[in-house]
Amino acid sequence: MHKKFEFEYEELDSKEALVAEDLALLNAAFQAVETAFAPYSKFKVGAAARLSNGQIILGSNQESASYPVGICAERTLLNSIGSQYPNETILALAISYIPNGVASDHPLSPCGMCRQSLLDFELRYKSPIKLILAGKTGKVMLIPSASNILPFGFTGSILGK
Repeated sequence: MHKKFEFEYEELDSKEALVAEDLALLNAAFQAVETAFAPYSKFKVGAAARLSNGQIILGSNQESASYPVGICAERTLLNSIGSQYPNETILALAISYIPNGVASDHPLSPCGMCRQSLLDFELRYKSPIKLILAGKTGKVMLIPSASNILPFGFTGSILGK
């Protein structure tokens, strides 16, 4: 039996086409990029989340000379929210980046580990997290739920949870 997995997302020509609250969140992600510590990869990533209480929280990648110790912007942000705002739902999360020596002109998708963490937060709060993905210029992707970017994600159901 053949099956197919598909999902829909919206692609905008530029950040100027975003509604005001999504543009504000993306601009916050641009600000978060500036706090990234990426002396090894030179690839700075920033993320910003809008919580159910209206607050916008920032996160950025933080590298270590021991590469596995570093943490991505998305997980830095999620861990901050989980520990500081455990009763707030994440409504939307924007991600942007500045690489060294190449253009930041297209959307960037989270790595696999961050996709799993995003799925965990959706399941934890029983609420989809809208993703706004963009470079400094160019097209913007709007994805209605982080679970869309991790088909067949590990949900912990095998653990009896």
